[in-house]
Amino acid sequence: MAKKIFSTSGIVFSTNPDFMQQKIDEEHVSLEPAEQALKIKLQTKHRAGKAVTLIEGFVGNDNEKENLSKKLKTFCGTGGSFKEGEILIQGDNREKVLRWLLENGFAKTKKF
Repeated sequence: MAKKIFSTSGIVFSTNPDFMQQKIDEEHVSLEPAEQALKIKLQTKHRAGKAVTLIEGFVGNDNEKENLSKKLKTFCGTGGSFKEGEILIQGDNREKVLRWLLENGFAKTKKF
C-alpha cells in the first residue's frame, strides 16, 4: 500500500513560531469571479469509462469550492464531488458548466 505524502513547499521543520500562521493566511486567499481562470475538461481516466466534467483552477478556500460545486451540481441536475482542489461533475456537462460560469461572472473560463 502506497503512503501519501502531503507537502506544500518541502519544508519539514521550522523554528519560526509564526510559520503555521503564515500558512493559514495563505490558504484564505480568494479571487473575485472575474479574476478566476478556470479550466473545464472531460475526463474518463480511472473511472471505468464513465465521463466526468472536471473544473480546475479555482482559487479560494474549501468552503467556497464546496459552495461552487454544490451550485454547479444543482444547475446540471447531476451528482459530483469536490476532491483534491478539483470540482467533479458527473457526465459530460461541459457546455452547461461553461454557460453557468460565464453567466455568473467567471469571464476567464475556458473549455478544453
